[in-house]
Parts: sequence; C-alpha cells; structure tokens
Amino acid sequence: MALDVAIQMDHISTVSIAGDTTFALALEAQRRGHRLFHYTPDRLSMRNATVRAALEALEVRDVKGDHFTLGAPETVDLEQMDVVLLRQDPPFDMNYITTTHILERIHPRTLVVNDPAWVRNSPEKTFVTEFPELMPETLITRDPAEVDAFRKEYGDIIVKPLYGNGGAGIFHLAEADRNLASLLELFLQMFREPFIVQRYLKDVRKGDKRIILIEGEPVGAINRVPAEHDSRSNMHVGGRAEHADLTEREREICATIGPALRERGFTLVGIDVIGDYLTEINVTSPTGVREVKRFGGADIASLFWDAVANRRG
Repeated sequence: MALDVAIQMDHISTVSIAGDTTFALALEAQRRGHRLFHYTPDRLSMRNATVRAALEALEVRDVKGDHFTLGAPETVDLEQMDVVLLRQDPPFDMNYITTTHILERIHPRTLVVNDPAWVRNSPEKTFVTEFPELMPETLITRDPAEVDAFRKEYGDIIVKPLYGNGGAGIFHLAEADRNLASLLELFLQMFREPFIVQRYLKDVRKGDKRIILIEGEPVGAINRVPAEHDSRSNMHVGGRAEHADLTEREREICATIGPALRERGFTLVGIDVIGDYLTEINVTSPTGVREVKRFGGADIASLFWDAVANRRG
C-alpha cells in the first residue's frame, strides 16, 4: 500500500547523496510507490493541538548535482501523513528536543520513526551508559578536578561534547599532554552541559565499527578507519570506510541492547564499537546504510521500509 511520508530533515540541497542515509531511505520509499514530502525543522509548528508543517512534494534521483525536485510548499496537518521520518542531524539541543515534543502529539496515529519521546530520552552518549558492562571507562562531568583525577587513573583520554556529533570537538589527550586545563576552560566557556571523558581505546587505529540495527537486530556493518594523523574515524573528517563482518563480541553487544531498542520503538539504530567496547548508540539520524550496501552488504533501506510496514500493520 502506498504511504504518504513526510521527512523532517536538513534541507535536501545540503546532503551528500553518496553517503546519506536519509536519501537512501527516500530512494527506496519512492521505488515502492510511497508519496514523499520534505520539510525542515523550522517549518514545523503547532497551532492549538494541531501539528503542522510546510510540506514540499519531493522527488529524488540518484544523480549527483541533480538529486531532487521539490514542489510548492503547502502547510499540512501532519496527521494526514502515514509516516514522519525524524531525520535531521544533531546538535541535540533545545530546538531538537522541542521538535520531539511537538511530534509526540501525533505519534503513533501518524507513525514517527524513530519514536520522538524515546529519541528525546535517549541521547547517544548517555543512553549507552545504561550498559556499563559494554563500555570503556567513562566520566560525565563539568568538574575539572574530576577530569584530572580520571586522567591520572587511566592515562590517555578522549574528551568530547556530550551532545556533539560527526566527530566535532573530539580531543585525544595523552597522559603527559599539557593542554588539558586549557581545553577544559574552553569547553566550560562553550558548553552549558557536562562533557564526556573516556579512556582512550588504542584499537581505534584499527577502526571504529558502525553497526546498523533494524528493530533491535544487526543487519550490517562497516569499519571506519581514521586518517593517519587524526584520532577521529568519522568519514566526513577523513575516515576511510571498509567492509566489515560482525565478531562474536559485537553480536553479544547487539543481543544485549536489542531488547531495549525494541521496547523504545527504535526502528533504525547505528551503534559504534571500538575493539570490544560499545561507545555510542545513535538514534537521532544514524548513518551508514549506503556504505553497507556499497560493500556488498544488506539493502538496509529495503529492510527499514519492511519494518515500517510491519509497524503500521
């Protein structure tokens, strides 16, 4: 059955289609005959109890430089949609949180994927702390003394914003690095929130594996290897993607977190694993779908729409 699908996303003109998961989901939806509509978060509103957005009919093409056509905007009650994809990228700030509150008013009458209430309550770097047995040693704080004590205990550390994304603001500080105090001063000025500190995992030089789960089950993975002079493996900052299979430990990690993902209505999730450790659970706009397929893995976009169809009954 054809569905009316609204996609809440960063403007489609800004996406790099070669590796964009939202674009992959749109292509597969269109292939199935679903009707696509596009809007950016700033076009979302709530008037009295009615949730509305200025929607533009969307057509997509897998052609670099000519990948979309948009119709004229029309303000529509989102309850007229069958599905809303919540897909704009972080930062996970108060604006992002507000959109989840608004979309919660229509879910599940209109199926919002992923569930907006649980997206709001499961930030990537704090959700993972529900599974301490799977994580590297981790500290969340704004107290420089706590950070100093943590580094004295564990040596090399990673310091990063608690609600950052895409590798921005991630610092690797060796045990003897003299820049920690200055970096913490900068973080305290830039962020109102605590920041996150983790024991540095040397296995990151071998790669940071992105594993994609649909309805709590692993369906594909890629390994992201950092550039020689960078500790970050994110592909848009120079990381290199390569084929990856799941290890026994990674299957154990997926089996451990799977029930929680299903209970929270997370249809599409991307987790990050370094060596034997789970470092993040990405539920806002996880990526990696196109890369998995490019390296001969599953067609995860197709599996995603199968799951959406099952959720709608």
